[in-house]
Amino acid sequence: MKAPPTTGFRRLVLATAIATFVLIIVGGIVRVSDSGLGCGPGGSGFHGWPLCKGDVVPGVDLNSVVEYTHRALAGAVSLMILALVVMSWRRHRQFFGVSLGLLLLILLQAGLGGATVEENLEEALVAAHLGLAMLLLGGLLYLWRGAEDIGPSPGGPRLLSIAATAAVFCTIVAGGYMAGTQNYGKPDYQLGDGAHHACGKEFPGCNGEFMPFGDSRLVDIHLTHRAFMYLASVLLIALIVISLRRRVGVPYAYALAGLLALQIAVGVLNVVLDEYEALIVLHLALGTLLWATSLSLTFQLSPARSPVHGRAEAVAA
Repeated sequence: MKAPPTTGFRRLVLATAIATFVLIIVGGIVRVSDSGLGCGPGGSGFHGWPLCKGDVVPGVDLNSVVEYTHRALAGAVSLMILALVVMSWRRHRQFFGVSLGLLLLILLQAGLGGATVEENLEEALVAAHLGLAMLLLGGLLYLWRGAEDIGPSPGGPRLLSIAATAAVFCTIVAGGYMAGTQNYGKPDYQLGDGAHHACGKEFPGCNGEFMPFGDSRLVDIHLTHRAFMYLASVLLIALIVISLRRRVGVPYAYALAGLLALQIAVGVLNVVLDEYEALIVLHLALGTLLWATSLSLTFQLSPARSPVHGRAEAVAA
């Protein structure tokens, strides 16, 4: 008989998930504050990562402090995940595989972060870094579901939920790629308006048309983000309607409806207004919450894969 997850284990999973969400938001602050290369320009090697301008602890330069705060928080999340691995190995072997996978993922994320700095915040690496962060948060939510021993909701639109969640993920990654084309913290030779401004201040139109793919590389990058957003919105609305009609995952459905409305509104404001750093970070935070909520609903609608039924076994014993 497998031991049910302890309160300490469940609390650590929850705390790690919250810390990962904060880490993602701080990463957004690093970007909008021009701090992505705050510890050294591309090509600095170990001088710029994992060191910061050659030092273990940065000086008083604001950009270095912001970037180093992100790294310190990533280190804290790594230690928390390592603790999950140790706890699962010692007492909850049913969670060991997932916990070990999360540890490997955070190590890969750290390496990718170093490569992103080394390559002067190249947009593909920025997008991959953000995508891995979302997968890390998703893995922690999966572990949380297993630790809480939450059973599936029968009769739910499981395939639709999977499709909507995948579309949200693609939207976030495409948004990260678009953000990587901006000039935040990049050296002078990479300065430019970036894909964020490729459609001017038009929404839903773009330079006098609806979806003028082929106008330029930056327009295509911007429109790719919009295309995934449109697809995700349609799928999420359908998921919300069906969930409410079937009375399945109702709290998640209401949360998705509110988050989707706010996310679209903030996204439009990011286009039609001049770039406000607070709006950009808010857009990232809402997108992350939308991903987490959609994924949580998908987990609830899916058959439980965790072999843990500790509470029932404890009662039977």
